[in-house]
Amino acid sequence: MLRVLFLLLFLFGVSQSWAQDEIIEWAENYELQLSDFKNPESEIGPTVSNSFVQSGATVEIGFQMSSVSFMFTKNFNNKVSTKFYRKAAFLVAMDTTAAKRLLRLSQFDFDLTELYARKIRKELYENKKTFSKGDFFQPYFDKMIEELNSVSGKVYKNSEFGLKMDIVEKEHERVLSEIKELSDFCKECKPPKRKKKK
Repeated sequence: MLRVLFLLLFLFGVSQSWAQDEIIEWAENYELQLSDFKNPESEIGPTVSNSFVQSGATVEIGFQMSSVSFMFTKNFNNKVSTKFYRKAAFLVAMDTTAAKRLLRLSQFDFDLTELYARKIRKELYENKKTFSKGDFFQPYFDKMIEELNSVSGKVYKNSEFGLKMDIVEKEHERVLSEIKELSDFCKECKPPKRKKKK
């Protein structure tokens, strides 16, 4: 029996095993809190000379199944996850105003990561064939992660790391709108079957 097992942790190279309560699975109504940044490097106070944030958001793909199951599986939605690793996330800010600004930037990043998880799910659904190999997803995954990093980097740069909050909010609204447009590709969703052309 061919067993396909693949687990990717991207964006910030999180590779350790974490306690389940240290992981936040993306949910539509979940808002990140300052308390979610549990990396020991996190600090808010006047001794800080510069503000900085590192998101703990990642996209993961993980599946294990027999070759027969894999052959007939089309929907991989529940195999792709968006997670926020509290111990990987840190936030350094001079005061609570700067901390809240960075928190909004991190929420944008978390939602952006979910958007690209949905894009990955869509790519897998549309490109998985009966005789696809176990690593068929790799080019689609790589393409989407590269695009995710590019979009995230541009928003961080153009908003001057969140100082221009209007840019962050505008981009965040766009991301949330696109997430809704890809509602068939939420983790728990089953995409509608495509109608065969006559």
